[in-house]
Amino acid sequence: MLWVYFDASALVKRYSQEAGTLLVNEVFRHIPPAQMTCSTLGILEIVSVLVRKRNDGRLSRELFEQAMVEFKAEVIDHEEFLAASVNDELLLSALVLISRHNINATDAAILRSVLNLQQALQSADGELMLWSSDKRLVRAAQAEGITAFDPEEETMDHLHQLLGISEER
Repeated sequence: MLWVYFDASALVKRYSQEAGTLLVNEVFRHIPPAQMTCSTLGILEIVSVLVRKRNDGRLSRELFEQAMVEFKAEVIDHEEFLAASVNDELLLSALVLISRHNINATDAAILRSVLNLQQALQSADGELMLWSSDKRLVRAAQAEGITAFDPEEETMDHLHQLLGISEER
């Protein structure tokens, strides 16, 4: 069973049109919410990005409000979408990842969370894919053996191949 772990840089594309939005929307069509997750820190980051886009005019007030309603329904309040906790234990265990991969503290916390989930899923024959458009996080995840997917760089064909679905024509 495939699980998708979204970094904020990828998940925000669901709620604000930008490069990669079509691929994020496509994964939402094929992966159930019960097999999707992001960190609680990522939730805060997404709201912050949406507020910034509203404030600088890239999102109208109406589009911002619509994005927030959809984000709340699909992620924040959705009973099956998993919001992975970021606690002191996780943060402290992420310290080593900062120097190992030359990443910032937030990326280290996300990567540690991804690694923890991957470990839990392996015992249940699950497979995890990190979705991120953060190049350093993608590189660090791949170095740790995590499959990473950058919706800004990948293609629909490759996504369909990864999901094991035939092209819809």
